[in-house]
Amino acid sequence: MDREKIMNGISNEILAALAAMAKANTPEEKLRYSEVVKNLCDSLSVFLNLIGDMAPYDDDDEPIPF
Repeated sequence: MDREKIMNGISNEILAALAAMAKANTPEEKLRYSEVVKNLCDSLSVFLNLIGDMAPYDDDDEPIPF
């Protein structure tokens, strides 16, 4: 799968979970949604870290400096 599609999907799920958490009435519901948001944010950070790690190796047709 395409990384951007996965990241967009995770971002959309985070927004949906935040919206649902705002509508939650009980503390238990809010806790459940906050755990979902945390897990989704952790998943998104994996892709962001991957992109950050790959940034120094962008393919710009320049010789590799080693």
